[in-house]
Amino acid sequence: MNVLNITDQLSLVDETALDLHVLALNAQEAAAAFIAAGTAANTVRSYRSALAYWSAWLQLRYGQALGDAPLPAAVAIQFVLDHLARPLADGTWAHLLPPSIDSALVVARVKAKVGPLAFNTVSHRLSVLGKWHRLNGWDSPTEAPALKTLLREARKAQSRQGINVRKKTAIVLEPLQALLATCDDGVRGIRDRALLLLAWSGGGRRRSEVVGLQVGDVHQLDADTWLYALGATKTDTGGVRREKPLRGPAAQALAAWLAAAPAGSGPLFRRLYKGGNVATTALSADQVARIVQRRAQLAGLEGDWAAHSLRSGFVTEAGRQGVPLGDVMAMTEHRSVATVMGYFQAGSLLNSRATTLLTNLQLPEDNNPDCVVK
Repeated sequence: MNVLNITDQLSLVDETALDLHVLALNAQEAAAAFIAAGTAANTVRSYRSALAYWSAWLQLRYGQALGDAPLPAAVAIQFVLDHLARPLADGTWAHLLPPSIDSALVVARVKAKVGPLAFNTVSHRLSVLGKWHRLNGWDSPTEAPALKTLLREARKAQSRQGINVRKKTAIVLEPLQALLATCDDGVRGIRDRALLLLAWSGGGRRRSEVVGLQVGDVHQLDADTWLYALGATKTDTGGVRREKPLRGPAAQALAAWLAAAPAGSGPLFRRLYKGGNVATTALSADQVARIVQRRAQLAGLEGDWAAHSLRSGFVTEAGRQGVPLGDVMAMTEHRSVATVMGYFQAGSLLNSRATTLLTNLQLPEDNNPDCVVK
């Protein structure tokens, strides 16, 4: 791919019209590699959106499409410079994406609003680009040392300015109990309680995994134990069924839901009509997030809640309770230790002796100036 200089790039902005239909086809073709690799449907949708953005940005910036050849590292670096804001000496922030290109991306509806993107968004789009290259058997521009250094320094710069990478609030035991307390004995409450407990206690399931479960995927071992089976997931695309246990309150909640809404087949967690009538169609992944947010609001909990809060909360609580990391990963099916350790350590450090080294320290009393700690 020929990388145009900045002057040539800017001249393309007024000459190139973004065709939404062409962008969609381009993204669909690029996403075909993920579909062929058996990537989960919800993940493919997310990746297709990222690839559509890459296609539009490449066309406006370089006059070329996301196609049949790998991108050079210089393009990935330019992407970061275009989209991550950096502090200037006068205290203002700037990014290199020309305003005309920025506006064109918004008009094309591949960007929500003009301005820089969040660090998480840039990282996700780079990750998708890297995976797309690897699936095509190409060297990924995202592996370039210069790009990794740039991202590391960009994160440091934003952190120094008080801009931190946002993470969803983890649902550990106490907020989970608060969410469950809002679930009354109506059909909606019974469903939501079973869903929350399966997603949390069953290993911090992703929302796509929860809505993908079928009635035939669960069976009861005894009054206090159920098993549910996972097929293809984000990290295991082979589709080999793996059974995970549900015990105690989670098992009882699932039994209550199936008693309230019996079904011989079809989705395990289904939509509800007004009046508590149970539909035959499955909940969507977005509805799982809305259930978490609605229950958090009813419970009066402050925080940034989402479906992922169940997954991060399970791992964090396991760390708090001293569950071995291997057992946690067997339930969550995380493949990367680095990914899971951030949440696990956050929980395990709460009970670490390293946090109680000052337990026996005697501080001076306010009314005794002669009492000094030595």
